[in-house]
Amino acid sequence: MTEQATEQKVAEAQTAALELAKLDDGVRSAALHDVADAIEANHERVLEANAKDVEEAEELLEAGEYSRALVDRLELSASKLDDIAEMVRSVAEQDDPLGETLEARRLDDDLELYKVGVPIGVIGTVFESRPDALVQIAALSLKSGNAVILKGGSEASHSNRVLYELVREATADVPDGWAQLIEAREDVTTLLGMDDAVDLLMPRGSSEFVSYIQNNTSIPVLGHTEGVCHVFVDSEADLSMAEDVAFDAKVQYPAVCNAVETLLVHEAVAEDFLPAMVDRYRDADVTLRGDAGTRDVVDVDPATDEDWKTEYGDLELSIKVVDSLTAAIDHINAHGSKHTESIVTEDADRAGTFMRSIDAASVFHNASTRFADGYRYGLGAEVGISTGKIHARGPVGLEGLTTYKYHLEGDGQLVATYSGENAKPYLHEEFAGEWNPGHRSGTGE
Repeated sequence: MTEQATEQKVAEAQTAALELAKLDDGVRSAALHDVADAIEANHERVLEANAKDVEEAEELLEAGEYSRALVDRLELSASKLDDIAEMVRSVAEQDDPLGETLEARRLDDDLELYKVGVPIGVIGTVFESRPDALVQIAALSLKSGNAVILKGGSEASHSNRVLYELVREATADVPDGWAQLIEAREDVTTLLGMDDAVDLLMPRGSSEFVSYIQNNTSIPVLGHTEGVCHVFVDSEADLSMAEDVAFDAKVQYPAVCNAVETLLVHEAVAEDFLPAMVDRYRDADVTLRGDAGTRDVVDVDPATDEDWKTEYGDLELSIKVVDSLTAAIDHINAHGSKHTESIVTEDADRAGTFMRSIDAASVFHNASTRFADGYRYGLGAEVGISTGKIHARGPVGLEGLTTYKYHLEGDGQLVATYSGENAKPYLHEEFAGEWNPGHRSGTGE
């Protein structure tokens, strides 16, 4: 695709975004239900395209160019497609985030200020490997009234094209151009330079990939570079629970960013906990590495300094024995990626200290890190995980794809009235009210 063609697609998205901002939620939600129906009705079409991607990926896996984790993320199945359709319906059923009055303040009689939720505008997304990400991002963008530029990885090109076609075919009642697909690396370069037209970028992929996006654009970027997550088994843990949580966090789906990469164990329970835990991991083919304290209890390979900051994305795990709650907190804050951290303990005070002290988007008590997910949080779905602290943090759902603007409803008031020697004072009174065009709560209009 030429640079001009990419710019044209972004221009069409800009036009559509202005129309989407005014589109009734009933239309947006109905379109999403149509998307879900289309995915369910076209299993064969999608799986046939996906099989081509997987076949090509397996060849590259054998050549050593792809990892098994990437191929696993790429592959779709009938049950996965059903899950994708259910996710889209879940997004459709979420409350409309647009037009919501976030604050209402009376500046004076008949002069009322409303802070109202609105779409961000045009969102650019660049994602790798997982074709279901295309549908997730498109669904959340439509529900939140945003136009979206979709760029998937070349490894999923056949799957992405078919899923994009289904989305576009099912949303004929939505302003044309609201979703655009770009495919070439050159298209991404063009997109990254369009800070005058694209309002937000959301990359999903490896840490190197996300860092590249962040370093090559002046467009705001929402995302995370790594998912180095920890589970800490405290001295006051229920060890049976701890074993289940630590196993689920690593083994249930190791290729994703919320899987645990380092297991921390308090020295007071290490001898009771680690032998059975290590046996269970080994039965699941998990490759294990440990520090000296771990190797005093179980026979595992040595861990290096690099292991403590590595996102394996596979059946690999590093284990460290710590001598205190403080040591666990310090290790996580030093080596974690601010994604998701979990403590297993029966002591509420120790749990509270851990949760207040950890700098991460999500911090759990007695739960697997795998719960860090937009769908599981009840957000319908997510466009990704943000480990930043500005605008949106953690799983980014509909709220993270909106911003706000101020609507002021007056009756001919002038600033001069509130200035000078005889200035009239402002009321600045908060009140419960919803913005409606031309309506002022004090007049009943």
